[in-house]
Amino acid sequence: MATFLYKLGRLAFRRRHFVALIWVALLTLAGVGAASAPAPGTTSFSIPGTEAQKAFDLLEQRFPGASADGGTGRIVFKAPEGEKMTDADNKAIVAKTTKELSDGSEVVSVTDPFTTNAVSEDGTVAYTSVKYDAPGMELADTTRDALEAAGDDARAAGLTVDIGGDALQAAAEPGAAGEIVGLALAAVVLVITLGSLVAAGLPLLTAIIGVGIGVSTITALANALDLGDTTSTLALMIGLAVGIDYALFIVSRYRGELADGRDREEAAGRATGTAGSAVVFAGLTVVIALAGLAVVNVPMLTKMGLAAAGTVVVAVLIALTMIPALLGYAGRTIRPAGEKRKSRKKRSEKPETAGNAQMAAKAGLGTRWAHFVIRRPVAVLLLGVVGLGAIAVPVTQLELGLPDEGSQPTSTTQRRAYDLLSDGFGPGFNGPLMIVVDAEKSEDPKAAVATVTDGIKGLKDVVTVTPAAFNKAGDTATITVIPNSKPSSTQTEDLVHAIRDEGAGIKADTGAEVLVTGTTAMNIDFSQKLNDALIPYLGLVVGLAFLLLIVVFRSILVPLKAALGFLLSVLAALGAVVAVFQWGWLGGLLGVEETGPIMSMMPIFMVGVVFGLAMDYEVFLVTRMREAYVHGETPAQAIVTGFRHSSRVVAAAAVIMMAVFGGFITSSEQMIKMIGFGLAIAVFFDAFVVRMAIVPAVLALLGKKAWWLPKWLDRALPNVDVEGEGLKALDSRNSDSDPDNDRELVRA
Repeated sequence: MATFLYKLGRLAFRRRHFVALIWVALLTLAGVGAASAPAPGTTSFSIPGTEAQKAFDLLEQRFPGASADGGTGRIVFKAPEGEKMTDADNKAIVAKTTKELSDGSEVVSVTDPFTTNAVSEDGTVAYTSVKYDAPGMELADTTRDALEAAGDDARAAGLTVDIGGDALQAAAEPGAAGEIVGLALAAVVLVITLGSLVAAGLPLLTAIIGVGIGVSTITALANALDLGDTTSTLALMIGLAVGIDYALFIVSRYRGELADGRDREEAAGRATGTAGSAVVFAGLTVVIALAGLAVVNVPMLTKMGLAAAGTVVVAVLIALTMIPALLGYAGRTIRPAGEKRKSRKKRSEKPETAGNAQMAAKAGLGTRWAHFVIRRPVAVLLLGVVGLGAIAVPVTQLELGLPDEGSQPTSTTQRRAYDLLSDGFGPGFNGPLMIVVDAEKSEDPKAAVATVTDGIKGLKDVVTVTPAAFNKAGDTATITVIPNSKPSSTQTEDLVHAIRDEGAGIKADTGAEVLVTGTTAMNIDFSQKLNDALIPYLGLVVGLAFLLLIVVFRSILVPLKAALGFLLSVLAALGAVVAVFQWGWLGGLLGVEETGPIMSMMPIFMVGVVFGLAMDYEVFLVTRMREAYVHGETPAQAIVTGFRHSSRVVAAAAVIMMAVFGGFITSSEQMIKMIGFGLAIAVFFDAFVVRMAIVPAVLALLGKKAWWLPKWLDRALPNVDVEGEGLKALDSRNSDSDPDNDRELVRA
């Protein structure tokens, strides 16, 4: 592989005009496709195989036109001090508001609070429910704007009006400010690492082009492939981070090859052949982790994973072709590694001490740290493992759920509406349960439904059970149950399971099937489905990547150590997430206004994303050690060599990742904030504790055993030559060639 990529890099360097034209054409084509593509249609959220989804599907069949999965909105009114909502003036204001809403597009129905008992016992709070014919995430902006403006006249009349419901849930976006801050920090790190604005600009430019192609392609195909607005969120986040990192590794290796005296075309080829090989396998691990999300069997997650994996593939291809081409354009503006530092040393020091100064310069922080770890491997290993283990302790108290409007900032109208309903009607009013009774096989459907109603009334934590509403055929009924606890509480989850247990007995007695659905039940089922899929997903992703790393490192223990280190870092990151978002530690610093259960997607999401990124650092750092070991260095020397050449770049790559992910912490959306924090802290733990401390400590303790591979397996495995052993033959060939060729030579 190294030889093939070496030739590809040199070809891209020589044919840079052609390569640049291809990528610009692809970006233009994707952009035109995105601009001219029809708007995506309605994409409802579904969870195949769950009871809540089965109930939704049944409602679509038995209650045609009812829009079971349609969005809902609630306008909550509170009377001024000393007044009640039942006063004539206030009733007139509410009637005018409901009339205006009824005339809106996509509206199926609007309730009158005074005829549906939607007034609190003390008469101070009332609410109007709005039903739409499309899911909340897919409503038109004009519909959402009309809902938000519906209470303006009531506010002007002195009423307190706030609006909630999933109709206001537009696709969550991190916000431009966070992205700009992340990119700005990444640019600073690149300038410091690469030493020039031109060199720093290349990774940023190629990453933006790669993300532009990926996200534009997703937008262009959204309607044809039924992709929602959220599909591109993960692609943007991951594509931007890996795109910068992959380009950084190749540009850094290019500067190192220039420092060894190679001409620029040769340096571009060597950088692509060596660092490019690591990029290919690092990219493969990320693709495996993201595409593996299909195991969960949730269409939304599958589409997000595949879209992000496609963006990573684009990032890899750009790094292997466009970076060498741009290096050709850059010419002498990108200098060999350490050139400025060496020139300053030569000017300031005596000739006889210049050689010693150069050696001292090479012994940078990475080299000194590697020597320290080799001298104290046991202490470093214990400190790293115990430290991450302590941070992971909160995982034992992990509570999973999906955020509701109660987790929104208190400054939002959704949160204020949530609180008004809780105060006026009880906390469970924000998460009603819908019970669907399929009595088609029952001899007496009405009696069966009555039995269900009576059974639910006798359960713990039930406040209200509404009368059953039958369909036209009389074989299916819906019942609304108001719990006594808030939607995200464990008590509500226990109630859902209790109703389902009660339904099992009723089915045996009457033949009627009882199904629990609604947003709250859907969230509970979604969380359970993710929990059930976590172990199979982890086994698939780690297993495939383990096999891939065996091929890369030609070792058993190095991939095993990599996988175990990843598990330690992701557990520590989850522990930190629990401490901040569930317990509230440092919550004020991060803008966490409401603690609660951790988003149910977080464990499997972090496993997928963090595993891919962790293997990036493992591949980039350890392949350089493997390269040194293959070329004759002792295991200890190889560790030092790997750190001397790669630690600074790996550290820079990790800081860039943290900057990109950290930008998402500024989002007002609790879900995006949690994802940004979780990924940023996971990258910190994995890069700086696991890869920079635990990995060299373990390798130092193992010595030559780290690179052991059974002979039969060594013969069976393909030789992918990630360390560039095949390129050594080029040195002897080049030494016999005419030294007076027309290539541009690099001189100090």
